[in-house]
Amino acid sequence: MIMNSIFRAPERCLGLALTVFSLVILTLLSCTSAATTSAAATSATKTSVAAAAGQTDNGDPKRGQDLFQRRCTSCHNLDKEKEGPRLRGVFGRKSASIPGFNYSDALKGANITWNADSLDKWLTDTDKFIPDNDMNLSLKDPQERSDIIAYLKQLSSQ
Repeated sequence: MIMNSIFRAPERCLGLALTVFSLVILTLLSCTSAATTSAAATSATKTSVAAAAGQTDNGDPKRGQDLFQRRCTSCHNLDKEKEGPRLRGVFGRKSASIPGFNYSDALKGANITWNADSLDKWLTDTDKFIPDNDMNLSLKDPQERSDIIAYLKQLSSQ
């Protein structure tokens, strides 16, 4: 009888170990599946946001104001012309439409309405978007562009 218990004890331990091991594997598979699903959902959300018009859906107008002050005000003002045209109300405005401002021929012929998409393309690379224009700018950071566009959009609704 003692011999039977000794020989059966390893079977019980092995059975218990296999049960615990199986539960651990199932838990890990469940977590991996959930993480994969979550990662796929996050990736799909980021792709949707990035594909949105100029990525302005995730733009921060407050940060955009700071970026505008640092990057744009050497040539632009919100309410008066400088080297560049005034930018308050640019959202929804036709390109080269401020009376009296000396626009390039390229911009005059562009016939663009400034919106999130067109502003994003413009700020990404002005010369690629409208060749031979007088503005030389390329903001490579999509978040910075998005923030500036959100700021300009906010100003246009005021």
